[in-house]
Amino acid sequence: MFEDTIAAISTAWGEAGIAVVRVSGPEARQIVDSVFSGVKPLSATPPRYMRNGFLVDAKGEPLDKVLAVWFRRPKSFTGEDVAEIQCHGGTLVARTCLDLCISKGARHAEPGEFTRRAFINGRIDLTQAEAVLGIIRSKSEEALRASSRVLEGQLGEYLQDLYHEILDLSAKLEVGLDFPEEDIPFLDDTEASNRLLTFQQSLEDLLDRCRTGFLLRDGIRVALVGRPNVGKSSLLNALLQESRAIVTSVPGTTRDVIEEVLTYRGVPLTIVDTAGIGKPADEVEAIGIERAEKELHRAEVRVWVIDGSEDLTEADRDLAARISPLKHVVVINKADLPLATTEGTVREILPVSPVFIISAQRGEGLEKLKDEIVSMIAGSGTLDAGLNASSRQIHELQQCLNALADSRKALDKGLGQDVAGTCLSDALDSLERVLGIQVDDPLLDTIFSQFCVGK
Repeated sequence: MFEDTIAAISTAWGEAGIAVVRVSGPEARQIVDSVFSGVKPLSATPPRYMRNGFLVDAKGEPLDKVLAVWFRRPKSFTGEDVAEIQCHGGTLVARTCLDLCISKGARHAEPGEFTRRAFINGRIDLTQAEAVLGIIRSKSEEALRASSRVLEGQLGEYLQDLYHEILDLSAKLEVGLDFPEEDIPFLDDTEASNRLLTFQQSLEDLLDRCRTGFLLRDGIRVALVGRPNVGKSSLLNALLQESRAIVTSVPGTTRDVIEEVLTYRGVPLTIVDTAGIGKPADEVEAIGIERAEKELHRAEVRVWVIDGSEDLTEADRDLAARISPLKHVVVINKADLPLATTEGTVREILPVSPVFIISAQRGEGLEKLKDEIVSMIAGSGTLDAGLNASSRQIHELQQCLNALADSRKALDKGLGQDVAGTCLSDALDSLERVLGIQVDDPLLDTIFSQFCVGK
């Protein structure tokens, strides 16, 4: 348990119906009682019961009519005594309420400190703690559900079971190595290898669900690239169904990067309209082309937009060669006009690339294009079973999977159970870092610094 008491505004900053000031720690109830005046104080109120009263200043003068409630440890979010004041949602009154609590002995909470205390006090594991951030940042219902599954404990419980199964296998290998003369059952290499294969397959399935959840939360960055005046900005406007980018018949209208987000199949798509790639006419256009080049490499999917009413130019062919090794989609735009460039023309230089013929002006062919972009990253599988996961968690789970593969390889090649056991230790270390069994302050600082103050 922590010895100090922390306080923060837990609702968004600004004007609203209510604001919530949360206080957590050994003095939480006493601090709130010192700034709250009701028929009865919180000390005479059962936990989880709302008390109506007034927020009062140092002189006892009422400042706002409020509700106050407290939660007894360990059955609170943080596992400590927690008290909350619900005041009206004005910036000044919420700040005044917080300042009064701090003047009575509380300390201003650090970003994510309430959730960090919940983790340290054993109320949630580290997967659930990181899921809180996923819920806050969800941009679609599917992403919200993926985070909710982890907050319920689905990821943590699964990994706990896997952890104990790997630990059991590791222990049996150690027993066989340490006491070869004892009459203790131990696993032969074939049986151990089969168990490792089961672990691998199970973890691969879980990783697929985690990658899906990561995709639902962070989405896909899509760069619209091509030479000037092929219809990139028109395509952006058509996808967004609004006039976000200026469209004219003058080449090079787009001089800067324009970035907007839309959601398709629950996946946020960050669509980036870029300046036409080619020879710049002036310094401003040169800067725009430089930024377009950066987006070409930064994006996860590139949509190469071609003007279908014209023949391919040398600039088009040069760009085709550059995007060929990258993940990309080819769009032949201006299908509302007679086509000079067809799918067959594109196939001559990019034989296996997905090609779509669209009309940005009429909004034709856009659904298939969006479906292809999502499928390129998410695959054809369902997005309904995704589990919110951070890039850190996915990295650790991949390391665990690699260690299991190395352990099985050591057995299959006859390198010995001692080598296999060392690899299993690496697998267990990775799982411990995901679950928070093995964790240090720098890692916790990195995770919880991403949270807002008050959560």
